[in-house]
Formats: sequence, structure tokens, C-alpha cells
Amino acid sequence: MSNNQLKEALDTLKETGVRITPQRHAILDYLINAMSHPTADDIYKALEGKFPNMSVATVYNNLRVFREVGLVKELTYGDASSRFDYITTDHYHVICDSCGKIVDFHYPGLDEVEALAAHVTGFKVSHHRMEIYGVCMDCQMKDAH
Repeated sequence: MSNNQLKEALDTLKETGVRITPQRHAILDYLINAMSHPTADDIYKALEGKFPNMSVATVYNNLRVFREVGLVKELTYGDASSRFDYITTDHYHVICDSCGKIVDFHYPGLDEVEALAAHVTGFKVSHHRMEIYGVCMDCQMKDAH
């Protein structure tokens, strides 16, 4: 499945005139397969072995390019480092108060909320965002000991 997503993402870059470098290819591939909503630093650490000349700045610059062409969303929660999410379908995030881990979950029922909000207020609703906070299983286990 992710190979198809990678191909679509690379096609999008080509259509927008963005040159596809080996680093861009690797960063996109990593993001598509990462379920952890990595920070730029996480991506850099994961790929530095393969690209010893790549800097954190390179990762940031490429993430900015991906964000501008609509492939990636930057998630900013509190004062933690931005995390990056490859845009697939609309989904929501559950965030651990303890370690900052972010997990996706899907709840299509919330589309009705947009329709209701538009109907009640007369707004032309463009999008919504919902975050749920708590403590993840790993942190609960740590706290239990």
C-alpha cells in the first residue's frame, strides 16, 4: 500500500516542479511508513546513516516543501517540537500528556459536526481539528511500577 502512496506523492512533486532528490525520496518514504508522527530530528536520525552529508536543516527544508505542496501536515502541540504527518485521509490524534506520543484514530461521524456547524452558523466550513489528550499504555505501565 505505501508504495502506491509513495508513487502518488512523487507524482505530486513532479507536477509541482519539485526536483526529486534521493534525500526527498527517502524522507517521504520514511514519513509515509512512520506511524509515529516523527519530528524533523527523528527523521534526520533515522536517515543519517544512509545520507551522512544530510543536515537537520535539509530535513526541515524538505518538510517545508512537502507542506507547501500539500503532502505533509505540521502538527504543533504545546511547546513540543513540531511533528509531521503524511496526509492520507482525515483523521484525529490522541496525544500522550506524558511522553508526547501521537496516535491516529478515524471517526467519520465528525463530518456531520461540520455540516451542522455550517447549517447553524451560516459559515462556509473549511475544516476542523480535534485532539484528545491522555496517557498512553506505555506510560501507564511505567507509572504502575
